[in-house]
Amino acid sequence: MIGQKTLGYWVKMGVLGSLAAVIVAAILVLAARGLTTLPGVPEFLKRYPGEYALPENTEAGFPAWARWAHFLNFFMIALIIRSGLQVRSQLKPPAFWTPKKGGTKVSINLWLHTSLDLLWMANGLIFVVLLFVTGHWARIVPTSLEVFPNAASALLQYMTLDWPVENGWVNYNSLQQLMYFIVVFVAAPIAIITGVRMSQWWPAKADRLNRIYPAPLARALHFPTMIFFALFILAHVILVLATGALRNLNHMFAGEDVVNWVGFWWFALSIAVTAGALVAARPMLLAPIANLFGKVSNR
Repeated sequence: MIGQKTLGYWVKMGVLGSLAAVIVAAILVLAARGLTTLPGVPEFLKRYPGEYALPENTEAGFPAWARWAHFLNFFMIALIIRSGLQVRSQLKPPAFWTPKKGGTKVSINLWLHTSLDLLWMANGLIFVVLLFVTGHWARIVPTSLEVFPNAASALLQYMTLDWPVENGWVNYNSLQQLMYFIVVFVAAPIAIITGVRMSQWWPAKADRLNRIYPAPLARALHFPTMIFFALFILAHVILVLATGALRNLNHMFAGEDVVNWVGFWWFALSIAVTAGALVAARPMLLAPIANLFGKVSNR
């Protein structure tokens, strides 16, 4: 049994889901290729190739702070998603945590989730500050309305499998830029605002504030935001591997615009470290750490 269903049930659903995904993808590819034959569409693709010029003096490449922030973001978001799903599905928590100065007792899974949230927010804040201090903000913040037709062009090219030219070392295509902007400046703030509303830090007796921002609204937004992050990560990894894996991995893990295996091995190591942390994040190993900041108990 996995959850309330048998292993056979999940295998069957996985196979059916995969077949459905392949059929839907094939239909979308054929529809997109048909669209490119309509009058005016080839001219549109030629006028808007999928990207526009960045402001002058925008530095190319990926500095060390961006590469570390990228890894830490992936590492923590994986643990955040896992612990969030545990909080959402747990019937009886394996242990509880109480702050040293007293306060609301929470499950150890919720303690892990909120603790990781704080570290994730700190990493994000440092990233955004350095983004604007160094001028790299122009890489992910649109600076022209041309971003929208170019994003539509890039999307159509992806859908036809005749993908736009990749040169992420210098400039993202407009669809990538919009998605990175949404992740950093829209989805992340929504995750933070909704997470704070559901956390033990939210004042319980603030009646007026609770009426303005009710907990059910936060819950209705928080879980779909997690789904968005999970789908974004899946699509992001697939495209990184499918559009020049070695070069793309070297960009974000080795900081070089070359084609060799250095970035791949750093990527493999980061995956191994993240997988190890996911396996190790169990109450028996979490309890000593949680005890440093409060008291862990069985009930």
